[in-house]
Amino acid sequence: MGSLAEVVEDCFGVLQLYSDGSIYRANVSDIDFGEFNNNKSSQEIVGEDCIVEWEDCLFDEKNQLNLRVYKPSYKNSMSKKLPVLYYIHGGGFCLGSRTWPNCHNCCLRLSSQLQALVIAPDYRLAPEHKLPAAIEDGLNAIKWLQLQAKRREEGNPRKDYNQNDQNTCIKLVEDGVDFEKVFIIGDSSGGNIAHHLAVRLGPGSPELSPVQVCGYVLLAPFFGGSLRTVSEANGPPEPVLTLDSLDRFWRLSLPKGEDRDHPIANPFGPSSPNLELVSLDPMLIIVGGKEIMKDRVEDYAKRLKELGKDITYVEFEGQH
Repeated sequence: MGSLAEVVEDCFGVLQLYSDGSIYRANVSDIDFGEFNNNKSSQEIVGEDCIVEWEDCLFDEKNQLNLRVYKPSYKNSMSKKLPVLYYIHGGGFCLGSRTWPNCHNCCLRLSSQLQALVIAPDYRLAPEHKLPAAIEDGLNAIKWLQLQAKRREEGNPRKDYNQNDQNTCIKLVEDGVDFEKVFIIGDSSGGNIAHHLAVRLGPGSPELSPVQVCGYVLLAPFFGGSLRTVSEANGPPEPVLTLDSLDRFWRLSLPKGEDRDHPIANPFGPSSPNLELVSLDPMLIIVGGKEIMKDRVEDYAKRLKELGKDITYVEFEGQH
């Protein structure tokens, strides 16, 4: 009689990998996010004068990947077109979704307070889908926006519009959205994806015309390296993240046999592209002063700035 499979990797009980190769993922309802709104309604009141409507759209039929589009409306009508903000969630490439309450509520606030149309895409997760799957999905999510912009350019966005066509988002193809003002925010592993998108697309993202990406915001981007930084080696653990958990994310997400100096993990690794030769759109890079990743993120921003890139670095003192 064979022995029972044992847990060999455990990500906070949300994701568990067993010795026989099987995987367990917890339902989002099992995770304690504190006080958040539910996301069962497609219309939510945010503040006194704003209602944010949202809808889910299929952007990758092959991999059955969806994204969520948030569009604000105000009691005092606005005449300006809404900029577009992509929000790519974190989770060490292994966890997270646009539907999780922490992501959903963040996007509601971004949409209402920035007066922007926000798009939150999902991407394939490890260990079922190793990197670079998540990077590819991030690019495809932006290309989906290009498709919407081209449909609007055709003249009548409602012509031949099929309500069952999940690849079309009527909130986007209608007037009122500025496809020349697109910004990409990435949180943790989403920040890593944002970095690779910035390198791939270049200034103004010419391959996405008529869509134009104008800048990036990296929130504590998830990078790695074989050499430990001071904050990784000696810094106190955060309330949730530890160095062990970060290493576990890399073990589960990187291609088999690769280490933390892989170009996806380490943008300044021995086999990474020379970023001195790469032109980038402006970047805002943010990190908490007590984060394990603080030194690595600060070094990333410093080195890019030394290479002449347009970088703004912000550190929230004393914050995780």
